[in-house]
Amino acid sequence: MKAHVDLEKCCGHGRCYALCPEVFDEDEEGYPVVFDKPIAPELESRVRQAAANCPEVAIAIAEESEQPAGDGG
Repeated sequence: MKAHVDLEKCCGHGRCYALCPEVFDEDEEGYPVVFDKPIAPELESRVRQAAANCPEVAIAIAEESEQPAGDGG
């Protein structure tokens, strides 16, 4: 699993990094930064909770088995 924050939608409420600071951090302006590494299985439910609590629906979650668009060969 990986998470991505759409910064064009995000308003910096901070719910994501409050709910799961192991995956989401805060930049100097209060916007989230996602650590660029696979999410540990024990944190997946908290990442889903952070995405569900985002008022702007700015967090996208990709499962390991999903291929990014355009990677089909």
